[in-house]
Amino acid sequence: MSGNVAMLVVMGVSGVGKTTLGEALAARLGWAFIDGDALHPQANIDKMSAGIPLTDADRGPWLESVAAWIDARREENRPGVVTCSALKRAYRDLLDDGRPQVCFVYIQLDQADVADRMSHRKGHFFAQSLLASQFADLEEPQADEPVIVVDGAQTIPAQVDAVVERVNDPA
Repeated sequence: MSGNVAMLVVMGVSGVGKTTLGEALAARLGWAFIDGDALHPQANIDKMSAGIPLTDADRGPWLESVAAWIDARREENRPGVVTCSALKRAYRDLLDDGRPQVCFVYIQLDQADVADRMSHRKGHFFAQSLLASQFADLEEPQADEPVIVVDGAQTIPAQVDAVVERVNDPA
């Protein structure tokens, strides 16, 4: 991983632990943080709350907002961490297009374990019934993408250590 990584996009299906890992990474690295859910238009939140999966058209404005947040940090010359499901290659391509400092952190965990985590989550707008649609849309990152894959079954400190080691690796 290059030493010029200055923007981490913590990605994966809903309920996998993006916010928890993103906050921990930002705290450890001293970088800005935003939960990508805060960038969703209200119409998207309403749909997901009602158990209606988002379409590519729904996700477009949200992805543009995530990209704008990344660009704002770049303009300020400030590193950052943002959470974003980034389920499809096209979404990731949009987020890293012209942004060589972007690196995705993919939290990999099977559907049963994510469903179990979601059953204990309180107060989140995402309907658990949408989890299957998330896994159906998921296109796992490939080796040619700027990605660090972490095992979502590991503890958060172990995940943070794995990411920070890769971010700080000058190779």
